[in-house]
Parts: sequence; structure tokens; C-alpha cells
Amino acid sequence: MAIFMRKSAKVINHLKSKMGLVGVINLLSPSTLFHHQDFSVAAPIARTLGNPDADLSIKATLFSSRRFKSTKADKHLNSINDADDNKILDFPGGKVRFTPEMSFISESPEERTRCYRVLDNEGQLIIGSNVIQVSEELAVKMYTGMIMLQTMDTLFYEAQRQGRISFYLTTIGEEAINIATAAALTMDDCVFPQYREPGVLLWRGFTLQEFANQCFGNKADYGKGRQMPIHYGSNKHNYFTISSTIATQIPHAVGAAYSLKMDRKRACAVTYFGDGATSEGDFHAALNFAAVMEAPVIFICRNNGWAISTPTSDQFRSDGVVVRGRAYGVRSIRVDGNDALAMYSAVEAAREMAISEHRPILIEALTYRVGHHSTSDDSTKYRPADEIEWWKLARDPVSRFRKWIESNGWWSSEADSSFRSSMREKLLHAIQVAEKVEKPPVADMFTDVYDLTPSNLHEQEKLLKETIRRHPQDYPSDVPS
Repeated sequence: MAIFMRKSAKVINHLKSKMGLVGVINLLSPSTLFHHQDFSVAAPIARTLGNPDADLSIKATLFSSRRFKSTKADKHLNSINDADDNKILDFPGGKVRFTPEMSFISESPEERTRCYRVLDNEGQLIIGSNVIQVSEELAVKMYTGMIMLQTMDTLFYEAQRQGRISFYLTTIGEEAINIATAAALTMDDCVFPQYREPGVLLWRGFTLQEFANQCFGNKADYGKGRQMPIHYGSNKHNYFTISSTIATQIPHAVGAAYSLKMDRKRACAVTYFGDGATSEGDFHAALNFAAVMEAPVIFICRNNGWAISTPTSDQFRSDGVVVRGRAYGVRSIRVDGNDALAMYSAVEAAREMAISEHRPILIEALTYRVGHHSTSDDSTKYRPADEIEWWKLARDPVSRFRKWIESNGWWSSEADSSFRSSMREKLLHAIQVAEKVEKPPVADMFTDVYDLTPSNLHEQEKLLKETIRRHPQDYPSDVPS
């Protein structure tokens, strides 16, 4: 074991010297092969993963975290003295060393898990940062995607306040998580969102008109008006329909990932959720299932500090969410969710590991929900207004990324003003069009569940139509009967 570790260190140092690496992305590894806590991923090396011509010894050294299937499989790697049964327990899953000392595992580490970040608050690249390079074209597309998301949030929020749609929630303060993670994925990757990731769908090509149709629930809405606004979904874009129920999408993503693995697809499943979802049983079951089945799935937690009005301090006592991955055997990393470049780099590296090694990865993105939880919420009732304002001004992910692309000469104030104005006009037009489109017929409420509609649903449909006919003043006049 000692020889293996010395060779590993030599290979890594050799690679750093050859490739000029100035930093690493550190992931918490559940591996029993390594005694240290940080698992370093060199970004240039991450690009070679999955390449049949890549040096297999490099891949084994950097990314090996094999689980022992049995005590027999572990014999050639375990240096514990097999002869002394008083010192070890030959237990399924790996040998365990005995100790006469009574020692409890600490409930928390001395230092909190560090957060991967590459851009400072002024949008300057931190010296020594390890970051996956992005082209001018990709960087500008990421930034304009965040502007489009901001514009959507502003105008749809205003439409709700005007009574034109029934509900809305924004992604203000979390734009980088939406767009940067989407940019690091491919269309073959299955996305299982919560309800604050419209930017992922926007990046994949869902049009402004399609967003407007869903929010207004007209007959062009793919859900036929049967979902609340912002509950988007699109088969074409490999984006599973949003459910209001917290955390149900997390185990679904694991099942899809396992299916991709069985079909030998070079793709993964990605699921998004908030810090509040980690208090649900679905989260824990999903992580355990993914680790045991070695499913290629990326768990992305938006830890924005609040589960509606419940702060993280009232949700859990652990060091956030990132440490929970290790408990289930899931490699994990904590990232500055307001740093678009860091989020992009972490997700691209995570995707390569998930697919090439058939393993789950947990990403905890530290961010802040600047907006209210939804249009049904007033967040100033449970958190100070100056706290919200500070995050909005000092830690805004969009402004930070804009400073970086401007410093590279890729963007300007004139381009920014022009693009924002154009986006506002396009979205206002989409809203006006969606508002005029006819609503789905009442009959659509009772279809698409059964191949042959059962008699009880026929009776309910008949009763509803009779009620509408008798009390027309209580129902929208623009809904075809």
C-alpha cells in the first residue's frame, strides 16, 4: 500500500510539472485507498478521461476509488497483517482494524470543507486557479444566457403581479448555477430539475414563446395547461417535467442514470435540488442507491441558505450538504455557486468522472436566493433586507462574470445595453402572443393518463361541464367546454 501511494504521488507530481498545473479541483473522496480527504482532479487530465488512448496508469492513479466486492478481492491491496486476528476483522466490504481505545467519530471536522472558486468578487481570475478553459464564443453565450434568464424572471414576475399569470418564482442570484452547469452538459444527458432551473432548459433551446405558453397555460403548452406556471418539461430537450413535490426527482435521476449505464450510453443523469430537499428521505435513498449501483449521476444541490423560510441552521447540523456524500460513498465537492467559471469547470470534471468511471458525484453549490421563494412569499418577514441587498450587490454572479469577459475584451457596455433591450422586446412579444392563444379544452383535464378513459372520469367530466354551464360566472370565459 505504501509503495502504491508513493508511486501515485510521483505520477501526480510528474504530471503537474509536465502540464504546468497551477492548481487542482479538490473533491471529497469516499475511497478506502486514500487516507487523505482531498481527491485532486487536474482539469487538463480530466479531458482525457474516456479516451481509449489515454494512459491507463494515469487514470487508475488519479481516479481509482474501487470498492472491494468481497474480502477476497481486497487481499492483494490490503497491507494489514492477515495473521493476527486480534488486530483485524475480516468483514465483507473490506478489513477493519481493531483498537483497544474507545474513540467516537467527531460530529464535525475542525475546519469546514473548502469551497472551490476561481473568480473573485471583482471578476478577476484568482492566481493559481485550476480552471477548464472556455472560448470567447462559449463565455459570451453563457453571459447572454444569464441575461435572458434575468429578463424572463423580471417580466414574468411583473406579469404575475399584474394578475396575468397565477404564479411565478425567480432564479435571481442563482443564474450562474443554471447556465454554467447547463453549458458543461450535453443534450444526451438527462436533466431532472426542481423548479429553479429554467436556465438549463433555456440553454438547451427551449424558446421564449414555449416558456410563455407554459406560464399562461394555453393550448400550445406541452402540459395542456394542467401544470402550475414554471413547471416546464420537454422530451425534445431531455428535460423531465418539473414536479412541485420536493425531492421526488432525485431517485428518478438515479434510475435513469442506471439505465444509461446498462445501455452503455456515454451520458449521465443530472438532478438539481435545494438544501431543503436534503431533509427528505428521497435524497438519502437516492445517494445510497447511486453509490451501491455505481450510477453515472450528478447531484447538484443549490444550497441557497433557505428552504422557503427555514434557514439551513434549522435544517441540519452537518457541514452543509457536501459532507453527506462521503457517508454514502459518493465523491463530492463544494463550489462557489456565484462563480460561473468555477461551476462550469466542476460540472465538466464531474461529468467525465461520472461517465468514465460509472460513479455518482455530489456538488454542493453555495449561493443565495436573492428573490422571494415565490410570488406567494415575502422573504423580508424572516430575513433582514440588508442581507438580501448585500448579496444582490456584492455577490451577484452575473456582474462578476461580466467583469471577467469584459476584462478579456469579449464584451462591452454597448453590447450589454443592446442585448438587454432586444431580449426585453422579444419576451414582451412572446407574452402578448401567449396571452391571446386559446386555452386547452376542459376535456383535456381527463386525458393522457389511461389508454381507455374509465367510467368514473367520464362521469367527472360530465359533472364539471354541467357545473360550468350552470355557474359560468365562476369559471374563465376563455376555456373551451
